[in-house]
Amino acid sequence: MVSNLLSHIKQVAECPSFSTYEERLHPYIYSVFESITDDELIVEGNNLVFRLGNNPNKPTIALTAHLDKINHYGKDYPDLLPVAITDHYIEGAMDNSVGVGLLLYFAGKAKENPSWPNLLFFFSEMEESKGLKEHPDLLKNNGKDFDHGMGARRIAQACIDKDWLPDQVITLDTTPLFKGKQGIALYAKHWELNGLEETESLRLITEQVVQNFLAIDSTIQLHNNTNDYLHYGYEFNAHTGKDIISIALEPAIYPYHQKGERVFIEDLMQLVQILKAYLKYNDKLRK
Repeated sequence: MVSNLLSHIKQVAECPSFSTYEERLHPYIYSVFESITDDELIVEGNNLVFRLGNNPNKPTIALTAHLDKINHYGKDYPDLLPVAITDHYIEGAMDNSVGVGLLLYFAGKAKENPSWPNLLFFFSEMEESKGLKEHPDLLKNNGKDFDHGMGARRIAQACIDKDWLPDQVITLDTTPLFKGKQGIALYAKHWELNGLEETESLRLITEQVVQNFLAIDSTIQLHNNTNDYLHYGYEFNAHTGKDIISIALEPAIYPYHQKGERVFIEDLMQLVQILKAYLKYNDKLRK
């Protein structure tokens, strides 16, 4: 498990898929999915959506990660960004190579677990805002017509238009909240940060999901922070009339938004086991 996952993360982290240049990662992602599924939803921009399973009697879970990296190198970036792997951590452009690598890993494992829920895989552009704020000259067209979170919003709208609606959205990213220590964080109250009007029904089903995760692993820490999970939470709930759960599950990263970001391998192993157990639990549910 570890070598396969780390291999995906390394391949992703080496690619200079900076904000607005996310298409540089597309060939590798397609190389993984070509043997898994050809069920793809075309989305505007540099976004990718794949579907595994369409059984109406099963729940549908979307796993999401953003494709873009922050450019810490300027115009003279290397063809392959540096990555180092030790017994304890993987180092490099981990935000959000970790999330993308995890999606690719779980896409491969889904073939071995046909009883899992229907799965959607969302790969989004432009999650990062740092480039837009600080170095728009490093973005295509000097950042004009690009917006923070536009990828997640485009994906959600495309899924709504084509009726590819998930019951739950789980965003996999990295969290700076542990400040150098190990840990797994769970964000769940997106309505506190995205302006969505909270409903009791959405709050209750979200709380049940949180409790299900804590039953799997009580060391998960509850926090809240900004990332694409806010956009998915808003778009799917504001524009469908349905209660669609959106949460984020994230291993610790340190330092953050800098060169040489590190993620603990133990955290990655823990997160994989948590999510496998969660998918196994959900394969027993029926809609």
